[in-house]
Amino acid sequence: MIAWRYLRAKRAEGGVSVMTWISLVGITLAVFALIATLAVRTGFREEFVDTILGANAHVSLYSAQYMTESGAMSRDIVEFEEMTERVAEVPGVIRAAPLIKGQVMASAQGNTSGVEVFGIRPDDLMTIPRVADPQESWGDIDRFGAEGVPGIAIGSGVSRELQATVGDVVQLISPNGVKTAFGTSPRVSNYEIVYVFTAGRYDIDRTRVYMPFTEAQTYFNQEGVADEIEVMVEAPERVDALAPSLLSAAGDQILAWTWRDASGAFLRALDIEDNVMFVILSVLVLIAAMNIISGLIMLVKNKGRDIGILRTIGLTEGAILRVFFICGAMTGLIGTVLGVILGCAFAIWIDPIFSAINYFSGGQAWDPSIRGIYALPAKLQLADVLSAVALSLGLSFIVTIFPARRAARMSPVEALRYE
Repeated sequence: MIAWRYLRAKRAEGGVSVMTWISLVGITLAVFALIATLAVRTGFREEFVDTILGANAHVSLYSAQYMTESGAMSRDIVEFEEMTERVAEVPGVIRAAPLIKGQVMASAQGNTSGVEVFGIRPDDLMTIPRVADPQESWGDIDRFGAEGVPGIAIGSGVSRELQATVGDVVQLISPNGVKTAFGTSPRVSNYEIVYVFTAGRYDIDRTRVYMPFTEAQTYFNQEGVADEIEVMVEAPERVDALAPSLLSAAGDQILAWTWRDASGAFLRALDIEDNVMFVILSVLVLIAAMNIISGLIMLVKNKGRDIGILRTIGLTEGAILRVFFICGAMTGLIGTVLGVILGCAFAIWIDPIFSAINYFSGGQAWDPSIRGIYALPAKLQLADVLSAVALSLGLSFIVTIFPARRAARMSPVEALRYE
């Protein structure tokens, strides 16, 4: 009761309502910033990893360089059918598929763009999550590889660059084409666009083109061989533990390249950034909590006469300590609750908030060509919210103890000497 009365007291009555409000607003904003940052950090990491796992191989198996009978160096996988079957039988493997890969120039409607062609079987294409079930799609994926239809599937970024859509014809130009007596002439072939997809990752949508496997073998002069084996596993996070089994099943002279190898540096950078951001925001919460000390010291000074009277009528040091501890802790508790509400609301409604920011900034707030994804993601996790709450309440309670102990140890004689 006494603590609540002190918190409501006006400045003219010896209270410190202004300092209390400053402390409250500071802790609210600090907790809000901490939760919002943790939510965006979690959402960004999950979105990034999901686009990697949803549109790329978890493990790529390719051949070490060897010398062919003609004396040329090659990395082609000749017995790719048998190898694919052996790898698919490894426990934990969802799918294994042979691939043909190559970089070519695409041309349509007078526009040109460099693209990366993936030669893949139609049934295997259906199992790629971000392609078979993308954010957006146009056309019919069932037409991919259909008999009599030399069709290809392209990313929405490629479609935008070429200004070509479903039904249009794209010309693919490969520098390593037909070998003639006068040298190698570029291979030029026309393909109909049967499917356009948005995988959700800018660099994939901007460069990815899928071509039927047999057609890709012919186009890239790779008849009877494959460039690599694409492997999808049940537990991508534990892919490193599965790699030895995959290499054993694949055979000699086969190397493995996991998704962690391809993106490990970026993921490690994210981990370092996460830790640094948490420390910086923790300091921000500490600074906000320090305002509680200022408010309580002023409150103790203004309430010196009250402390003396309360001690005289029988209140113990512990009771006085509890009064002022409640004053400070209540400020921290209310500020933490308000910060949690604002932080959770920001994470839940981040799309309309970001859309408004993007609108008022003229559409330049987020460049997917730099960030790799199309929007700022956020994902609330209970562990992040609880860590923010524990940090805020812990610091608020700790800084409150010192001025509360000062008030409890005040001598009644000293407090009432000049009264």
